[in-house]
Amino acid sequence: MEEHHIARRGLVLGSLALMLSGCTSTLRQVAEPISSAFGPRNGLNPRFRRRHVRYDGNEPPGTIVVDTSQRFLYAVETDGWATRYGVGVGEQGLSFKGTATVARKADWPSWTPTANMMRRKPRLVKYAGGVPGGPNNPLGARALYLYRDGRDTHFRIHGTNEPWTIGTAVSNGCIRLINDDIIDLYERTPLGTTVVVV
Repeated sequence: MEEHHIARRGLVLGSLALMLSGCTSTLRQVAEPISSAFGPRNGLNPRFRRRHVRYDGNEPPGTIVVDTSQRFLYAVETDGWATRYGVGVGEQGLSFKGTATVARKADWPSWTPTANMMRRKPRLVKYAGGVPGGPNNPLGARALYLYRDGRDTHFRIHGTNEPWTIGTAVSNGCIRLINDDIIDLYERTPLGTTVVVV
């Protein structure tokens, strides 16, 4: 009986997280062991696990590059290396492209659907007042807020509790990583970091 109750609660919480999904608006692989603070990564395609890889782009160290077509984010390092993370990206027509700056960071951020999100998905209106940060929040454990010319783009790089969505075009435009990976990226990303989304 107790096992059934836990499974049912997990199903209900998982459904809530799925319903809330969204946001405010030539390489050589080298395996890197990663421990998980959030338990098993059920559903995460192994192709999208964090890796230390060779990087041959022109961006300087410290830049974040998001390749939306390949579903990878690169934290560019020195000497032709990068840490590569698997990501989920925006649905068709909802993706941010271009260059931005990380102008704000949040630990366990709150989430409020934008007016456009609520128009596209009326079921989100009930969250117009916002959802507080925590393990069941759609923005996950951390968020990097992208600004352009000093203005909030309403696009984020954030965590997710839905590892099976990594590698897909699923969000309302934001870039999502599993929670372990957004925590790692958050710690290595200072304010003012350049983000290039292609």
